[in-house]
Amino acid sequence: MARGIKDKVAILGMGCSKFGERWDKEADDLMVEAFEEALKDAGIEKNQIEAAWFSTAIEEQHVGKSGTPLAVALRLPQIAVTRVENFCASGTDAFRGAVYAVASGAADIALALGVEKLKDTGYGGLPQRGRGVLNSMWWANASAPGNFAQLAAAYRAKHNVSKEDLKRAIAHVSVKSHDNGSRNPKAHLQNKVTMEQVLEAPIVAEPLGLFDCCGVSDGSACAIVTTPEIARSLGKKDIISVKALQLSVSNGVEAQHNSWDGSHFATARVASKKAYQEAGVTNPREEIDLIEVHDCFSVTELVTMEDLHISAEGRAIYDVMDGFYDHDGTIPCQIDGGLKCFGHPIGASGLRMIYEMYLQLQGKAGPRQRAKAPRLGLTHNLGGFPHQNVCSVSIVGRYDR
Repeated sequence: MARGIKDKVAILGMGCSKFGERWDKEADDLMVEAFEEALKDAGIEKNQIEAAWFSTAIEEQHVGKSGTPLAVALRLPQIAVTRVENFCASGTDAFRGAVYAVASGAADIALALGVEKLKDTGYGGLPQRGRGVLNSMWWANASAPGNFAQLAAAYRAKHNVSKEDLKRAIAHVSVKSHDNGSRNPKAHLQNKVTMEQVLEAPIVAEPLGLFDCCGVSDGSACAIVTTPEIARSLGKKDIISVKALQLSVSNGVEAQHNSWDGSHFATARVASKKAYQEAGVTNPREEIDLIEVHDCFSVTELVTMEDLHISAEGRAIYDVMDGFYDHDGTIPCQIDGGLKCFGHPIGASGLRMIYEMYLQLQGKAGPRQRAKAPRLGLTHNLGGFPHQNVCSVSIVGRYDR
């Protein structure tokens, strides 16, 4: 029987580049920026790393398809490098590879690094892949804002929520993210906004306005992992370990069968339940202290609160408006600004979320630090569209053994 990975792997060090429009840097530069911070934090030499996982999503635009760019940029000691791509969950999937390598005993120290360098394309959103998966001939009637606007409509219909109440709730999500991002020197967007600005902004796809949509950023994030025993032997005292790491992928039912009503993410409900079981969490609303979720659109964050079984079904809108997920609320969500404001370099986003948890759990998050350092943090990535996606959920926390 599978025993899970709870407390088998410790995070030895992490790093994250500044996110944003990094016109002056190449993907290699961003990788080095994140890696150097992680290596210094880990307190090891580069030649102690035994295997690496490299995540990037739209590789045609910058680094290419293999793991070679990571090995060359970091001058790794001719070790195995596996390139990972799993839509917007790519970064967490790279972390999963490194964690599993250590948990299995295949490596003592492993690396996961994600990067995306998209702004140089000049494209406003995600660039098209020539004649690939995102081109206008295959998904001619689909767009990211349009699909997530449909999620909003389905949620509103199912739970009998008025149009005005939903718009104010998702506007609160956006105002919160901007307020949090203003405290984060590495965030792409560091400007506060008001409810009026959000509600009066141009509509992108009803009910999503300009401030309800995350942008696309350049950036990189990195993790170095090992066993708790090795971490302790290297002098680490405040050890952060992986409690759970789960991934769920759509099997087509959502898009091909009317059993799914379009108001939630089926994969998120599966992945979160498995993650709680692996971590030994029985009541997430009481036991999880901090969350980072895939807020590609403000309504996605709201719906995800229910998919993670933190808000009761149909009640997330009330928790949001009551400030339950605010910086000073019961369970802060996107305390670093989230995808909305920290930014969304696709291949790096999952690792960026874990980076924030790592800092918060150690009490090292600076101006945005939670007053009482959390004990358990959860991250959630979602790649693809509501009707066909991949979802990853990780839980990290303090190692107390």
